[in-house]
Amino acid sequence: MLLLAGLLLLGAAQALTPERARAIASGDTDARIAALSEAAAQGEAGLAAFVQALLEDGVKLTPTQVLVFDGEKTVDAATGQVTTLPEGAEDVVNNNRMRGALQAALAALKLRSPELAQRREAVAELAKQSLDEAQLPLLDQALATERDAGLKARLELMRAALVIASPDAAKRLAAARQLAASGEPAVKSLLLERLAAEGDAEVKSALAQALTAVERRLAWGERLGLVFTGLSLGSILLLVALGLAISYGLMGVINMAHGELMMVGAYATYVVQNLFRAHLPAAWFDAYVLAAVPVSFLVAAGVGAVLERSVIRWLYGRPLETLLATWGISLVLMQAVRSLFGAQNVPVENPGWLSGGVALMSNLTLPYNRIAIIVFAFAVLAGVALLIARTRLGLFVRGVTQNRRMAACVGVNTARTDTYAFALGAGIAGLAGCALSQVGNVGPDLGQNYIVDSFMVVVLGGVGQLAGTVIAALGLGVLNKLLEDWAGAVLAKIMVLVFIVVFIQKRPQGLFAMKGRSAEA
Repeated sequence: MLLLAGLLLLGAAQALTPERARAIASGDTDARIAALSEAAAQGEAGLAAFVQALLEDGVKLTPTQVLVFDGEKTVDAATGQVTTLPEGAEDVVNNNRMRGALQAALAALKLRSPELAQRREAVAELAKQSLDEAQLPLLDQALATERDAGLKARLELMRAALVIASPDAAKRLAAARQLAASGEPAVKSLLLERLAAEGDAEVKSALAQALTAVERRLAWGERLGLVFTGLSLGSILLLVALGLAISYGLMGVINMAHGELMMVGAYATYVVQNLFRAHLPAAWFDAYVLAAVPVSFLVAAGVGAVLERSVIRWLYGRPLETLLATWGISLVLMQAVRSLFGAQNVPVENPGWLSGGVALMSNLTLPYNRIAIIVFAFAVLAGVALLIARTRLGLFVRGVTQNRRMAACVGVNTARTDTYAFALGAGIAGLAGCALSQVGNVGPDLGQNYIVDSFMVVVLGGVGQLAGTVIAALGLGVLNKLLEDWAGAVLAKIMVLVFIVVFIQKRPQGLFAMKGRSAEA
């Protein structure tokens, strides 16, 4: 109905001439595409509605008329007048190539919009279409009117991609040189195809040079993507290792249940998500992550405090027994989660503001959720550093770590400080679980994937050293991704482990040695 209304409103302006409407709707495909391109280049009124009707198979032909029919009402495409649908009217049949040309024409018509956002959308739609040389007038018209430099450059590359198949060697040569400025994977495929079919030596040389330039640009996008992925993995390791740096680095507790405390934070996020979905308006759903951050911290910290009070406080100074006890606790926590939520992974959705990403290059998109995790990791790091260095609790933790007996002599409740410190480390693990729920699966085995890597980060960075933890986490994340690209995931893990073993053999104290009485103890 909207299409018919559009044609009726444009009837007075003569939407299309009868000859033009028939040329677009009937005949061989090449002639139809040529007529369509010419009409689009001239900007004939009513063309967009007519093209949309063709795409929806709503156009019919009689020997004298081209009609648009929506199942209820019939309109003459040339005059815009309401008429009756005669018996024997034939349906217009569009093959795939014609449909592509119709979609490209619609996108090209949008390029006349005064709104930059609509023109960008139109260029993106055109880039998805399989254009051919018959549609050059559409691109030429768009290039003649476009004022935005970025869009104009993209249109010029699209035009060159069409001209590269021209029978004129001079045009192919100019197009090859122009395509050398592209960084699109599709352009690389096009150049490879044309290079195999090209017979002219000069054009072939230009195509080879353009291919080299495009591959070099794409390689930079891949390298930057690997570095970003490594930083993203490093920020996750940093979040996981921060809590461990407190429980193991400052308190000396080998907590094998640290990964399960992270799992508790992830499941707390899942529960908050379900509560928002079940009890709050749909418009509030995107805010569930903000509510899940403090909840995951408090739940994991509470579980950590209970563990410290009931089990771990009786095992201080006995590392082997602590390791075995916390390993048993990790099994209990995993089984508890399986009993409550099932053995399968549970779905945690990204809110709208964490979906999508920033496209920096044609083959490099930075996802919003991973950018948010990097920012979140450093925000948590800053909070922990301030807490340890500037608060009363941090002063007590540092005092107990350096000299427990002297701290007790000056009135510090060392048992309570131990509980607070362990709960803090557990809460940070919960925050790591909250963050991980936005990029990976949430299941009972979540913590097992990160516990070994987080211990390696703490040991490599230097026990009890936050700065070392940061450098080790980011360094191992980037190194791991670079080695994965070169040698595969399994060999990369082995190589990283060998590197850490060799490094610790040469420098047992890690990147940063502990200073003060704690180093002498």
